[in-house]
Amino acid sequence: MATITLNVKTVRPLGERVLVKVSQSEEKTAGGILLPETVKEKPQIGEIIAVGPGRRNDDGSYQPLEVTVNNKVLYSKYAGTDIKLENEEYVLLSEKDILAIIE
Repeated sequence: MATITLNVKTVRPLGERVLVKVSQSEEKTAGGILLPETVKEKPQIGEIIAVGPGRRNDDGSYQPLEVTVNNKVLYSKYAGTDIKLENEEYVLLSEKDILAIIE
């Protein structure tokens, strides 16, 4: 059986999908209480690492995505597929699951 080594440069999203590097979750509460791994919430903020070509129109051309590489975005809590590459957390999601660009 062949072994495939995946890294960020080898993953290229298709269609209207984007690859987002997940931001680190909060280590402690606003009151200063340290949180164990088991109660940390999945972050909903990340940085776009790669984007697909966009939606295909009826004439075969592509409609580009509204987001670009290096945008910080807020996305739906349970959206996408979680991926771990090179000990970093990523999520592969559709552009429609992105709620906002953070500036």
